[in-house]
Amino acid sequence: MVTYSCSKCGMSVNMTCGKCGAALAHDTIEKTDGTKVAVSKCPNGDGKVKSPLCCGQDMSCPV
Repeated sequence: MVTYSCSKCGMSVNMTCGKCGAALAHDTIEKTDGTKVAVSKCPNGDGKVKSPLCCGQDMSCPV
C-alpha cells in the first residue's frame, strides 16, 4: 500500500479502492503538454484519482 506524506506538516494517508478494497498503487500520467501528474490507481482496474493534497500542495509518495 502506498503512503502519501505532506512535507510541510507530516500528515500521511494510506489509500484503498472504495469499490474492491485493494490498496491503491502510485503511478503517474502524462498530460498533453508533456508534464506528469501523480495518481493513485486501483491494481484491479477500477480507476484512478489524483494524488491527495495537504497544506496547499501535492502530498508525496516514495516510489
